[in-house]
Amino acid sequence: MASSKEYLDFVLEQCSSLSARAMMGEYVLYFGGKVVGGIYDNRLFVKPTPSAIVLMPEATRELPYEGAKEMLLVEDIEDRDFLKKLFEAMYEELPEPKKKK
Repeated sequence: MASSKEYLDFVLEQCSSLSARAMMGEYVLYFGGKVVGGIYDNRLFVKPTPSAIVLMPEATRELPYEGAKEMLLVEDIEDRDFLKKLFEAMYEELPEPKKKK
């Protein structure tokens, strides 16, 4: 099931520093140019960085799609302050984007 544009728009409104790129009916999410997670089946997932695990110790770990790496499901997408704190904490732990040739 593809994610809806309405769900994407809601998530982007919750954290103005996020941006997204459509990919096969789903969305990859970027924070400061780095991939932080994605929206799959109208659910927000983030990479399991050490800070994300500390901030969401009870988060469900799932494979958002076949062949994917395990990610953390973000249950409370309505808490803007939490989302901002989460993405800011994750930012330093994520690799720099690969340079395009």
